[in-house]
Amino acid sequence: MSAVAKTAGPRILRLPPTPQSIRLSASHPRPASRRAGLLLAAAGALLFSAKAILAKYQYRLGMDALDVMTLRMLLALPLFALLALRQRLAGPGPRLLPSDRWTLLWIGLLGYYLSSLLDFWGLQYIPVSLERLILFTSPGFVLLLGWLGWDRTVAPRQWAILATSYAGIVLVMLEGLRFEGSQVLLGSALVLGAAVSYALYLLLSGELIQRLGTVRLVSLAMAISTAATVLHFLLLRPPSRLLEWPPEAYGWALANAFFCTFLPVTFTMAAVRRIGSGDAAQLSVLGPVSLVFLGAWLLDEPFTLLQLAGTAVVLWAMWRLGRS
Repeated sequence: MSAVAKTAGPRILRLPPTPQSIRLSASHPRPASRRAGLLLAAAGALLFSAKAILAKYQYRLGMDALDVMTLRMLLALPLFALLALRQRLAGPGPRLLPSDRWTLLWIGLLGYYLSSLLDFWGLQYIPVSLERLILFTSPGFVLLLGWLGWDRTVAPRQWAILATSYAGIVLVMLEGLRFEGSQVLLGSALVLGAAVSYALYLLLSGELIQRLGTVRLVSLAMAISTAATVLHFLLLRPPSRLLEWPPEAYGWALANAFFCTFLPVTFTMAAVRRIGSGDAAQLSVLGPVSLVFLGAWLLDEPFTLLQLAGTAVVLWAMWRLGRS
């Protein structure tokens, strides 16, 4: 049982659908089913992390965070709508309560709109490896926010583990300052805000997912966040801007929507059905590790032993937090 589960009660045991954590039941799987589940979980973690790589390519074409996010949301929404329609045809779900609508509004605004916007904005200033490393500490923020606003208890050993994880991030940030300059501080602060927003999304979604189910919650939250994103875009820019980009920009956007947004969620849902949420969550460590090397290989980002050491510290701390 994870540290988050012990400190935040049953609501956080049932975390909302993400490539990192989805709470579904799983019995003892057959060997072939378990292998398939492990492969699906690993693929989901790698694909979801790769969105940062694709965003960097789009930035090189002159796009910014809002452009990238708007195209991504508009292209991903129909995919999730089809998934929801398929589930709807299989049978009607529970009726939405008035309080559910307000919770869904906050979930959509915090989890898929604000968190994604801050994340893509921060990516304009920091390497992809640092971005993924900061986001990987979301369970720690769930723990801290549960302590601040939900009267949860944090054990002394968990405080020490959290301090260790953030020390590792500081180590990577200091190394980034040598190569990227002071903009690393701005980018890290933005992605840190994305991690906090995402942690709030996890806390708010805990109870609702039990009644609505994974697919329905994701689809409704995506619809809300897409509406918020498009409204944000139209308030600042003319609609014609969406049609001004070269063909490769739309290719990267489609790849981001399908391979790095839709597929990771569906892969991880399928993985959790086969191997359980605990084993699937453990494989999310592949995201930060892969981006350390992919960023250096595909984007020519700096790669140093000190950066690798800081990454190892954060990964170890999050692993210990899960086992504590």
